[in-house]
Amino acid sequence: MRKNFGAKEWLYPMPVLIIASYGSDGTPDAMNAAWGSISDDKQIGICVSASHKTVQNIQERKAFTVSVGTADFVTECDYVGIVSANDNPAKFEQSGFHAQKSEFVDAPLIQELPFALECKLISYDKQSSHLFGEIVNVSIDERILTGSGTVDVKKLSPIAFDPVNHTYLTLGESAGKAFSIGLALKNS
Repeated sequence: MRKNFGAKEWLYPMPVLIIASYGSDGTPDAMNAAWGSISDDKQIGICVSASHKTVQNIQERKAFTVSVGTADFVTECDYVGIVSANDNPAKFEQSGFHAQKSEFVDAPLIQELPFALECKLISYDKQSSHLFGEIVNVSIDERILTGSGTVDVKKLSPIAFDPVNHTYLTLGESAGKAFSIGLALKNS
């Protein structure tokens, strides 16, 4: 039997996305966002309110990076989500993260987070809080690659946000090979 909860912002898994930008003075900033996903071949969409310093930076610089939050840095990822750069301009430095200038966009990469999308601003709608970015590069630290050059999800150890229980979950175990495991039902 199912139980109805009404309209909620619940979905599993919700990614932990760390959005990074530079302020007008060049100070790096980062925030934690869970409402985002790939929205086209080379596009990411994120729902984030205009009140965030990061959004203001993105609108000014027309660029940002999106890193995948990891279990190794869950504390730092949570910190940049609970502290506002509007109140504490030094939050990036205090998080313990280190910025590295992207080669492709006017935004910082976070050295500790090994998987990042480097994006140019496509649009931001203040009314709906929808931010869209063109993915111009995917930057992956070699330490999380397999011998054949693909991402080793266990080494990445991405985290997801559980919106019901307000916890972070680790991801990484395989449940089956995509575009393959279902073939067993095709011929039955």
